[in-house]
Amino acid sequence: MAALLKKLLPRGRPRAALGCRVGRREASVGADPTGAVRVRFAPSPTGFLHLGGLRTALYNYIFAKKHRGSFILRLEDTDQTRLVPGAAENIEDMLEWAGIPPDESPRRGGPAGPYQQSQRLELYAHATEALLKTGAAYPCFCSPQRLELLKKEALRNRQTPRYDNRCRNLSQEQVAQKLAKDPKPAIRFRLKEAAPAFQDLVYGWTRHEVASVEGDPVILKSDGFPTYHLACVVDDHHMGISHVLRGSEWLVSTSKHLLLYRALGWQPPHFAHLPLLLNRDGSKLSKRQGDIFMEHFAAVGFLPDALLDIITNCGSGFAENQMGRTLPELITQFDLTRVTCHSALLDLEKLPEFNRLHLQRLVSSETQRHQLVRKLQALVEEALGSQLQGRDVLDPAYVERVLLLRQGHICHLQDLVSPMYSYLWTRPAVDRTQLSAISEKVDVIAKRTLGLLERSGTSLTQEMLSGELKKLSEGLEGTKPSNVMKLLRVALSGQLQGPPVAEMMVSLGPKEVRERIQKVLSS
Repeated sequence: MAALLKKLLPRGRPRAALGCRVGRREASVGADPTGAVRVRFAPSPTGFLHLGGLRTALYNYIFAKKHRGSFILRLEDTDQTRLVPGAAENIEDMLEWAGIPPDESPRRGGPAGPYQQSQRLELYAHATEALLKTGAAYPCFCSPQRLELLKKEALRNRQTPRYDNRCRNLSQEQVAQKLAKDPKPAIRFRLKEAAPAFQDLVYGWTRHEVASVEGDPVILKSDGFPTYHLACVVDDHHMGISHVLRGSEWLVSTSKHLLLYRALGWQPPHFAHLPLLLNRDGSKLSKRQGDIFMEHFAAVGFLPDALLDIITNCGSGFAENQMGRTLPELITQFDLTRVTCHSALLDLEKLPEFNRLHLQRLVSSETQRHQLVRKLQALVEEALGSQLQGRDVLDPAYVERVLLLRQGHICHLQDLVSPMYSYLWTRPAVDRTQLSAISEKVDVIAKRTLGLLERSGTSLTQEMLSGELKKLSEGLEGTKPSNVMKLLRVALSGQLQGPPVAEMMVSLGPKEVRERIQKVLSS
């Protein structure tokens, strides 16, 4: 059988470092403070990172940090036909953008590498050889055509498709004869034993009698690449994974994995299967939804903390759900024993509100605010460029003043370069007839406003201006205070709606307000 395994190993592939298993002591949820907690996020780079994947990664990350353990990124890239160019890099990029970078990964390296399954083929071959030697596995020579016919026949009879174990009982002579004709068979695992019950840390005691409902599964394909079932068991063992936190869709497969652990003589990790993350209507998150990918959220200005907040707020694992939690707070509050079996319903319509709260928090922090100032300067340059009324609008003090005044009112930093806020960066083209349609007292109101600016000097405050602006209509027959505000808003911004006029004036500053009002008088 050793010769068979050598034939199965693809040539020219990097070999995994053998004997690199990371030492691990038994560690349950908080039971053994000396146990090394090691968890992994193991996506397949057949697509870019989306919200469902982010949630699984996040729960692994916060569990690791809660128990001062390690968070590992492993790429399950054994299905070479479905790999998407750039997906592997995107997954790690997005984890770093989200603020939950792995401790060990293809990019960062680590003691249990390589961290891509396509570079660990020799480990799977060694495990398969051990299973072949004990009779726990056997070569399968069934053609893809025969397997497809079995599947179609089962479906026609309204049965669950399963392999009929045809090659399980071939004699050594029959195997030798077939190997002469087909030197690269698939390898299957015998499902002969009763599957052991196991205590899932979320779903409790569980058992699935896989042998009675499934045929023997392929563990190593004829091209030398493993299937998920073998690869995850071998890798979790050699990487010293203490806890496997993965989606509940893998719960049924766990009994099969435990049989593999038993056949290989290895101690399995603890399992915790996380309930599904679903759309608000209970439908599955689909990769066809372009707006569930992390790149989309980053591009339109959502903050990482807002995403981490909403995907934990809609689920379980915390004493109570509250908006506005930061990553350190999520780590402190997380309790795996509080994760329930109920699916988490994600309402993305609430995401802008989550983002507003986290953006307001960043603006309130002096250090974070300075970073936002630089980002907003870049956004203004990119969005408006040559349209800018002058370079003064990019002055850090001016940009910071805009941020402080609008905090709590905007959901995205990009909002401040939308048409609604263009007046902050460019002077509006206001027609005199627009203003006259609001009030015939255009000149009087403009002069009174200039007088107010003279009296106030450079110390404009919203509170002071709000009171003084109300007085501008005094003695003007037929002119309501609301019309005065409307006229000034149009004169300053060219728009009928927007922030309070007092805030507009404080944002723009007395010099710019004076120039825009004088322009009204001269038009």
